[in-house]
Amino acid sequence: MSKDKQAARASSAPWKQWGSGFEEEALKQMENACRLPVTVRGALMPDAHVGYGLPIGGVLATRNAAIPFAVGVDIACRMKMTVLDWPVSALEEREDELRKAISAETRFGIGSEFKHRRQHPVMDRDWSFSKVIRERKDKAWSQLGTSGSGNHFVEFGTLEVHDPAVGLEPGTYLALLSHSGSRGTGAQVCDYYSKIAQRLHPGLDPAMRHLAWLSLDTQEGLEYWKAMQLMGEYASANHALIHKHLAAYLGAQVLLDVENHHNFAWKETHDGERVIVHRKGATPAAKGVIGIIPGSMAAPGYIVRGLGNPESLESAAHGAGRAMSRTRAKKTFNWHQANAVLQEHRVTLIAAGLDEVPMVYKDIHTVMAAQRDLVETLARFDPRLVKMAPAGERPED
Repeated sequence: MSKDKQAARASSAPWKQWGSGFEEEALKQMENACRLPVTVRGALMPDAHVGYGLPIGGVLATRNAAIPFAVGVDIACRMKMTVLDWPVSALEEREDELRKAISAETRFGIGSEFKHRRQHPVMDRDWSFSKVIRERKDKAWSQLGTSGSGNHFVEFGTLEVHDPAVGLEPGTYLALLSHSGSRGTGAQVCDYYSKIAQRLHPGLDPAMRHLAWLSLDTQEGLEYWKAMQLMGEYASANHALIHKHLAAYLGAQVLLDVENHHNFAWKETHDGERVIVHRKGATPAAKGVIGIIPGSMAAPGYIVRGLGNPESLESAAHGAGRAMSRTRAKKTFNWHQANAVLQEHRVTLIAAGLDEVPMVYKDIHTVMAAQRDLVETLARFDPRLVKMAPAGERPED
């Protein structure tokens, strides 16, 4: 028997789930992740569904080890909201300007890039320490400020603030919300270092190969950790440029910015022990921490404040979560059905694929109800003008 199989736990490390009705495969993935010898404990968020290795919506604490596929393919995928000083009436009266701003100031689709490159200090960082990072720098720069494909979006809508802890007085505001990550470069980093991890653990059960880990005592582990951090800065820069250029295009003033990662790993202390907390499709929710949990293109999202629940490793859901696969979605729904839902919710859709229509997602109200002990809501965002990658694009999420 290989060393890896000998070291695997006979029974899983402790983990707790929020919500119900999960796919059996998602639960099995969580159980497998908690059988790794490096795992301390885990948690499953109410929006969870099947992923590679760790389910999306999975949270995993490990001892001195990073698991590339427990961070995710789209490293540092994140949310950013900017509240602008325009009146909400602009959603109807100046819709054409808002449409043009989105089209002018970001790009959607696989390989999308800017002809005239955006400028940001992240490109002045050291990109030479890793082969995969070094080789992707030029492509990453060309894609700086773009949105990609899959479940990534840029949208305008109304933000109803009901708690001044958000940073604004209660009232209704015009807000810009974006969702994207580190584009193709982040995916290449995940793939490159996961393959190294798999070679280092040849005896790992084939069903668990995407859970192969890198010790942070090794050169490979330290290199991945540094690459992950750089991808975090890069993803943040993408959003910063999208929001900066959109606001400038409109001549609008920024009243508030809120943002957070939800595909990342952090060094944190839990149960008195320093651990690596992987949040794959999960929002940081330490006590008092502000974050964003979106719904679908026709369902509300929320600005939330973490309650610091130790059982969830201070985490919460990252959205509504998919209720079905992309393949099934395309076979199940048509645009007549989707457009009826969008019209009911007064949403104007600029572009998207049928695999991203509202009906393919879980009910955000059910998800939020299942995590009342993880976060409290401070404001509600309702999408009104939405753009995603056009139909036929390969998903990057």
